[in-house]
Amino acid sequence: MRRLVISVLVLVGASLLTAPPATAADADCADFATQAAAQAFFTAAGPGDPHRLDSDGDGVACESNPCPCSTSPVPVAGTPTPTAAPTTPVATPTTDPDGSGGGPGRREHVRVVRVTDGDTLVVRLPDGSEEYVRILGIDTPEVHGRRECGGTEASRSMRGLAPVGSRVLLLSDPSQADRDRYGRLLRYVHRSGTDVGRAQVLRGRAQVYVHRDDPFRRTASYRRAERRAMARERGLWGRCWR
Repeated sequence: MRRLVISVLVLVGASLLTAPPATAADADCADFATQAAAQAFFTAAGPGDPHRLDSDGDGVACESNPCPCSTSPVPVAGTPTPTAAPTTPVATPTTDPDGSGGGPGRREHVRVVRVTDGDTLVVRLPDGSEEYVRILGIDTPEVHGRRECGGTEASRSMRGLAPVGSRVLLLSDPSQADRDRYGRLLRYVHRSGTDVGRAQVLRGRAQVYVHRDDPFRRTASYRRAERRAMARERGLWGRCWR
């Protein structure tokens, strides 16, 4: 009997030593009002993305959330994981936070009516009107008039990322103008949580475009995607671009 008791105690002790630790309450992108708030929590959570806020693994959390935005680096290994739950989201600013004259941040769900080329869409707004949208932060080869190397491929890629009839989210950038000189809306475009412009860059179908040396809020993230595509000679790199 004594041996039996000792054996049971040994087995119980072993199970306690191998049991997984309790996990903290999970967080998702909907818990944060802005991308910057999500990024702050993501950075504090330490390496490994325990809350799965960085779907594409580029170190930027919740890219579909509205700005203010942040691309703070991921902490090095060994950074302690926070135990506090996400802070209560704050309201998205309704004024231009950096004084750039870009106006308030806007978000609006629309339908894609036409893909004009690799960086331009025509969308239908909720009121039934249609607008041209020039996607912020990217530039693709021309297909109208002066045809450039890779233009057809870039347009085809955009049709896959934002098909006609699909529902997409338009996000403005307070650091940029609301429209370009041709009257087109300047917006980030998201579909099913994917930043369409950045996806074009990552595929090697678009290059990062900074207008008049005035960086947009996601410049750092887009530059990282561009370097990755360039290093792997994805898409048009090595054939159309050097």
